[in-house]
Amino acid sequence: MDGLSRRALSEIACLERARNYVNPGDVGTAVRLWREYVHLPERRLWHDFEWDDTHWDCCGNPLEARALLDVVLQALSARSARELRAVVGRYDAVWNTPVPAYGAD
Repeated sequence: MDGLSRRALSEIACLERARNYVNPGDVGTAVRLWREYVHLPERRLWHDFEWDDTHWDCCGNPLEARALLDVVLQALSARSARELRAVVGRYDAVWNTPVPAYGAD
């Protein structure tokens, strides 16, 4: 994951091996899923909200991935959590950016 120090990556790897709710590689996958999801076009996000996404069963649910990231952030040391929060925060900012009204000039 870009933006994380070796120390933070090492702590995440230790956490993934030590905890029963996360497997090796899950945090990186969760960051990737969340990054890809927040960059989808608005109409696709609306479709997912209304009808759910059938591909989430095979490829992973980005909303569950974001929830996992919240749990991991609480389990990490303050320093590593701050680094991971900065990475996740960039994607949260995209998610929370207001969309202009339809037809607005």
